[in-house]
Amino acid sequence: MKNLYFIAILLFSVTTLFAQEKDTLTPISLKEVVLIGKQAQLEQKQFKPLATIDEYLQQAGTVEMIKRGGYAWEPNINNMGTERTVVTIDGMRIFGACTDKMDPITSYVEVSNLSEAEISSGQSGSCHGPTIGGSIDLKRSKSKVGKKGINGYLNSGYEFNNQQKIIGGALNYVDSLFFIDNNIMFRDAQNYKAGNNNEVQFSQFRKLNISSTAGYLFDESKYFEGAVIYDKATDVGYPALPMDVSLAEALITSLKFEYLPENAIINKLETKVYYNSITHIMDDTKRPNVPIHMDMPGWSDTYGMYVNLNGKVKNNSFLATFNSYYNRSLAEMTMYPSDPNENIMFMLTWPDVITFYNGIYLDNTYAFNPNSSLKVSASLGNHFNEIKSTFGLESLQIFYPKMEADKSRILKSLASNYNWKKENFGFNFGLAYGERAPSISEAYGFYLFNSFDRFDYVGNPALKNEQSVEGSFAISYKPSKFKTSLTTSYFHISNYIIGTPDASVSPMTIGASGVKISSALAYATLIKSVLDFETYLTNDLKWINQFTYSYGKGSDDENLPFISPLAYNSKLQFKKRKFSSELGLQGNLIHNNYAPKYGEIKKPDFAIINLASNYTFDLNENKLNLKVGIENLLDSQYSTFADWNNIPRMGRNVFMNVSYGF
Repeated sequence: MKNLYFIAILLFSVTTLFAQEKDTLTPISLKEVVLIGKQAQLEQKQFKPLATIDEYLQQAGTVEMIKRGGYAWEPNINNMGTERTVVTIDGMRIFGACTDKMDPITSYVEVSNLSEAEISSGQSGSCHGPTIGGSIDLKRSKSKVGKKGINGYLNSGYEFNNQQKIIGGALNYVDSLFFIDNNIMFRDAQNYKAGNNNEVQFSQFRKLNISSTAGYLFDESKYFEGAVIYDKATDVGYPALPMDVSLAEALITSLKFEYLPENAIINKLETKVYYNSITHIMDDTKRPNVPIHMDMPGWSDTYGMYVNLNGKVKNNSFLATFNSYYNRSLAEMTMYPSDPNENIMFMLTWPDVITFYNGIYLDNTYAFNPNSSLKVSASLGNHFNEIKSTFGLESLQIFYPKMEADKSRILKSLASNYNWKKENFGFNFGLAYGERAPSISEAYGFYLFNSFDRFDYVGNPALKNEQSVEGSFAISYKPSKFKTSLTTSYFHISNYIIGTPDASVSPMTIGASGVKISSALAYATLIKSVLDFETYLTNDLKWINQFTYSYGKGSDDENLPFISPLAYNSKLQFKKRKFSSELGLQGNLIHNNYAPKYGEIKKPDFAIINLASNYTFDLNENKLNLKVGIENLLDSQYSTFADWNNIPRMGRNVFMNVSYGF
């Protein structure tokens, strides 16, 4: 342990700013950008162009995806779940409506309406709101005003393992003052099969996504934009959970105005107002041998706005942001006993909770010279919660008789990052402090069953804010024929929120092991380190490698859950004119740092091989892109640390993606 603490202190002394990757593997600052792309020429950069957003995000070194089924995986950043991170769509705050995390925000968008995912590590993501682990901003794809014309594309795909059918398209109009983009994507998948052709029951899903964006240029300095996304998923199976989803539906809308002053300190003003509404209904009617039937609907509505001011004074470049949102979250559970003589039971698992946040974020980057700069940022916000349901408040007062219906918290962050770059060599170092409030489940959840450790969870409104001291370090070397980088982030999190068993309280769920009350460890320590290396073996053949190390332990000297073992990803990419091909190997070592206290079991190592080829046909001025591939070529049966309740991953899967751009 002394050696470990020495390493941690050393990392903290010399630690990140370099967690930004401009391509899937190239670190450039405290952000990592995963290209998603709306057209074939961008999608050719991906192994499987019509993959789900989940599959795109898991390419990033700082992101792990917690899998509960074949769809809607939960993104973790730096080994931290959605309570400690922020996920936005074009800067908009959106909150899921499921107490079991079956509807992460990433599940309500599609590759057809996104251009990239910007992943910020730690406090570099605090411009989107209070965070500990970082943020993911899913950026919409959109046209730009220009030469008058109509363009678009058609997409189609098929995956043989789960018989997934994919079809979509886009139709866009552009002229010198106006544009409108419209796109649609539909997926329908049956149960997938793990290795050795073992069918994974209740892993099917069906999903429809429609979006539209329109923009108008008043003049060279004033621009107006409106956007809407409608997403509807039905018949979604979750093999790792005791319930499925009959409906997950989202409406996401926004209006944006941009102003670009000339010859002024402020060079850009951007303001946006937005509204989104989510409905989520869990369903157990298709499950056999259900001990008691339950209805579990949830709703989440968010109204928000932000104002961004960008400017420059001599060697100083600055950003000022005001961010405000109002969210209302409600979740119910109704239990229907098989004996008609017994009474129906009803409870509010989220007791109609209001969250109202108002905050400011400021950063300034001072350029010492063309090679070095220092960025300093700070944020301050007020986080207000109120329980609107009298019944919900009275339910929680069984545990906390003196609790009030409302609570206000002040949240702060402060960060500094030094960046040096000259010719092929780059260096980044950062120190930061940040806070977050407990999530609705952590503070106000009422008998939320966790099927992973089989405990019912009850929230605690008296929890203190989590406080994180963060250090980060990155170094890169990029000559002409190869590039390599090492990024490391260290987090010391005080008041680390986690559930603690309470033997004096009886569980509500049939078969539950007991009840856990939200409490906090004195602290937890987490480390994430990513080593990237890529080189051209020939002019047409590139070799890309990534190795990821993770560490997480609490003040009780117990391992934290969902901490990845050493992971690796190696691939050869060949490209010659219109043809490209990729051969990849990815895997984990043995999961020795598992957390039995939190329900984890030791997982063996695994390695899988993937293969894909792509060819682009020129059809006059249009392009037809064909991609064929095989995932898990050797049909290995395996599961990873990130697979909820040890559900197996997909076995051999042959896929075909076709894209026609016009």
